[in-house]
Amino acid sequence: MAARDGEKLDEPRVRADRGVRVGVLAGGPGEEARDADSLYDAATLERLGFDGERDLGAPGVPPFTRGVQASMYRGRLWTMRQYAGFGTAEESNRRYRYLLEQGQTGLSVAFDLPTQMGLDSDHARALGEVGRVGVAIDSIADMRTLFAGLPLARVSTSMTINATAAILLALYIAVGEEQGVSRTALRGTIQNDVLKEYIARGTYIYPPRPSLRLIADVFAFAEREMPSFNTISISGYHMREAGCTAVQEVAFTLGNGIAYVEAATRAGLDVDGFGKQLSFFFNGHNNFIEEIAKFRAARRLWGRIMGERFGAKTDKAKALRFHCQTAGVTLQAQQPQLNVVRVALQAAAAVLGGCQSLHTNSFDEALGLPTEEAVTLALRTQQVLAHESGLADFVDAAGGSYAVEATTSRIEAGARAYLEHIDRLGGMVSAIEQGYVQREIQAAAYRYQLDIEERRRLVVGQNAFVSESAPIPVLRVDPELERAQVGRLRAFRASRDAIAIGASLAAVEAAARGDDNLMPLFIHAVKLGATVGELSDTLRAVWGEHREVLTI
Repeated sequence: MAARDGEKLDEPRVRADRGVRVGVLAGGPGEEARDADSLYDAATLERLGFDGERDLGAPGVPPFTRGVQASMYRGRLWTMRQYAGFGTAEESNRRYRYLLEQGQTGLSVAFDLPTQMGLDSDHARALGEVGRVGVAIDSIADMRTLFAGLPLARVSTSMTINATAAILLALYIAVGEEQGVSRTALRGTIQNDVLKEYIARGTYIYPPRPSLRLIADVFAFAEREMPSFNTISISGYHMREAGCTAVQEVAFTLGNGIAYVEAATRAGLDVDGFGKQLSFFFNGHNNFIEEIAKFRAARRLWGRIMGERFGAKTDKAKALRFHCQTAGVTLQAQQPQLNVVRVALQAAAAVLGGCQSLHTNSFDEALGLPTEEAVTLALRTQQVLAHESGLADFVDAAGGSYAVEATTSRIEAGARAYLEHIDRLGGMVSAIEQGYVQREIQAAAYRYQLDIEERRRLVVGQNAFVSESAPIPVLRVDPELERAQVGRLRAFRASRDAIAIGASLAAVEAAARGDDNLMPLFIHAVKLGATVGELSDTLRAVWGEHREVLTI
């Protein structure tokens, strides 16, 4: 096509010496991304050893390739969550009320960095971070405000919290009971996945092995007292955000899951008991077919791992249930309105891949916290998919596609190869301690970035089809909120029974040195008024702090 006078065409350039497009389908250890086959057909599946009865089956039964419920969304739609939290508990409570009024069906809480790191808002290291990327929660007073007037008996709550997950769960239980909702009736999920923090995200506190003990305590407590609550959300999301491939996301997420199951079984827990309360959290990336296949492969592989490796007997313990969030790393600051298209595509892949709950990112998140207008549009995207697209009318609509089934099998094979290599390294914790997982992700991220910089991989608005776009509003957190939060915290501390607080913290310290379950002690302590920072410092004194494994 000829350019008009004064206009320069921005034509995508693909390096001719490669002869094919940039690789988009990743393989196992040491394998670079490969291009999709030019044609997928029955012969493709035959070469891969695909067996429809063994590998596909029916929805709702092992190997769960086609979904964990027999009727999928024909029986019940996925839970629509919008991850939200900023500033103070009062500010975040207003956002939650707004989202529920707009049709959101589950709460999803973002905590600020001090809360994630077990630091109270007046700690020197918290300065400038209070309420910035999530809500500040120091004590039961904040938790009361966060959930004031919200129907905890009817709404499930997901809390994105890891190193301090057990303490935040204790606060949630305490506030629920104050509202008259028993712990047995509370529904939701705590992320509680600390291993991926050592790999990709960095909000860890304690070394890996005592952290696994803390997670096992949560498993044991919840199995007895919180049967409707998911005790962990084993997360590939953050590793994908750090740059790993689809195969690596499946492999490293399930590798972490294996480590958690091993820790729980070593503590004497029954895999068919705690296994049904495990959940997973995956990234929804841009390659539509690969993403659908990724979710199906993860489900099939996990079901086989739980049955073959751990001897799980019940379908509930073998079934991989997952939440998906669209990929923050794919959001672009350039032409941000295009992010609406990316999010819709990623969300559709999650639905076709059989997610149980879904968060759709707001188009403005590459620039700041989402505005009310942007988060509403993100929620409406899910509602259009649910009620207008027709996707919810079919159970595993993508099942049987040559391309989807071949890619599912290839991802499963690549992930299994990674897991076998991790076993040879001594398991996931040892692989993390040796820096292996970190190096694999860094190498994949480097290759991906080179493809963008050399324009083998085109990103619309960034390195191809570039044009100007009008400025959009950006939400800012008022710095005065931090000072107000610190003032409330100090006033709350002054109102407490110091002797009772000291005794409760001493009991936590003794249990941390021994093997008593910490959850009942956390609940008792937070009801008395112990803060997140005080409880975290008590564990720090016993277990120490983790130091990052540097990898090059």
